[in-house]
Amino acid sequence: MIEIIDQISNEQVLQHAVKRFREQGIILPTFAQQRNPELIPESIKEKLKNVGLWEINPLNLFRITWKNEPKDTGGLFGKVNYLELPPELTGLKARLVMIVGKWFPTGAHKVGAAYGCLAPRIITGGFDPTYHKAVWPSTGNYCRGGAFDSKLMGTESVAILPEEMSRERFDWLRDVIGSEVIATPGCESNVKEIYDKCWDIRRNRPDCIIFNQFDEFGNAAWHYNTTGHALEEVFNELKTEKSRLAAYVSATGSAGTIAAGDYLRTLYPQLKVVASEALQCPTLLMNGFGGHRIEGIGDKHVPWVHNVRNTDVVTAIDDEACMRVFRLFNEPQGHQYLRETGIDEAVISQLHLLGISCVGNMLSAIKTAKYFELDADDIILSVATDSAEMYISRLEEMRHANGTYTQLNAAVDFEKHLLGTTVDYMKELTYADKKAIHNLKYFTWVEQQEKDVADLNQLWNDREIWHKLFHQTERWDELINQFNEKTGLI
Repeated sequence: MIEIIDQISNEQVLQHAVKRFREQGIILPTFAQQRNPELIPESIKEKLKNVGLWEINPLNLFRITWKNEPKDTGGLFGKVNYLELPPELTGLKARLVMIVGKWFPTGAHKVGAAYGCLAPRIITGGFDPTYHKAVWPSTGNYCRGGAFDSKLMGTESVAILPEEMSRERFDWLRDVIGSEVIATPGCESNVKEIYDKCWDIRRNRPDCIIFNQFDEFGNAAWHYNTTGHALEEVFNELKTEKSRLAAYVSATGSAGTIAAGDYLRTLYPQLKVVASEALQCPTLLMNGFGGHRIEGIGDKHVPWVHNVRNTDVVTAIDDEACMRVFRLFNEPQGHQYLRETGIDEAVISQLHLLGISCVGNMLSAIKTAKYFELDADDIILSVATDSAEMYISRLEEMRHANGTYTQLNAAVDFEKHLLGTTVDYMKELTYADKKAIHNLKYFTWVEQQEKDVADLNQLWNDREIWHKLFHQTERWDELINQFNEKTGLI
């Protein structure tokens, strides 16, 4: 039976958590407050005016929202942060809009997905912050977000990520958070090696509880309720009488972010939900495998929390195209070339808001617009999960390997990898295609991770289960309010 977290499981453990939070002055925000910060008490907003965005302060749990004021210190809340990429840059008639994750604590939206996994366990007595350590298996930003949330919630963390991920991730986890860090063999797509380490921890470290983003429905539920609503607000702000929400594009990764498409589907049934992955590891497109450089979208399997029935299209993006466009967007000569082609300076100054996987999302959105022949009345939404700030070491590596970036490089990359984006390596999914992708879950989750095959079948056949899983946040908010009352801090 698929687990629904709606009841207190251990009263004694819950009391330990209440005591820890009371002692350390930790107040939990509700999911409704993260979706709509106007609901946050004025007393908390006043205190936030003196707190840095990345500061290790429990108040920053209230900054787990798409609506942070875009400043490093003392910011409060406003509208959803987003970036619209103009036709001169994309080559499209359709409007391409990406909501921006840089202004979350840790600089990436995964801090919200991690909150959606840890908070429900704390408020139901499933995690003892005075004894347990929270284990965050990840290919990038999720373990950063989980370690940050753990620190703010008065507990210790263990971060697991591939050894070939960017240096910034490791340095921050060790030096700033003080997390235990385990580097597993391989690169972005080596997820099984992460799972193998998790099995080792389960067997040998009873003080550890694993929050696997690939099978924790709190991940998808957070995005359904928070990212989905943020996208809706941006569309409502931009739309005209003729506008259509044509597509939502997201890298699959842990299948958390793509769950925002499930929410948007309830409002716009004709929407195309598009899954983006690396061409070098086209798991959904052709049962493929391999290594790639688009950090943050771990693959070679289908996440347990991916509602495959709700995915309409799969696109595969060459990681070389991602890296070249990423360099175009962040090198001085790239900026100079874009100015000379007529790109507005206001747009150029914001291109650093796109990390490597965000460039992948952008290129998948361009593919989608070209494939479906979208026009000026169509709006495509996507997500800039993090920013270039997370990948400065990658720019340094490319300079060392390929030399100084020139205007000729910029011209080639702009024409070939951006304006020259083609509609190859993509598939519009039939019912049979979707079921085939869902069936791939068997090999990871039943054979390797000991899930029940009955649960696998329920995820496909039970038309109500996904609604129940996505709407757990309503019950969680009730329990969060009760928890905060027990601490006496509100």
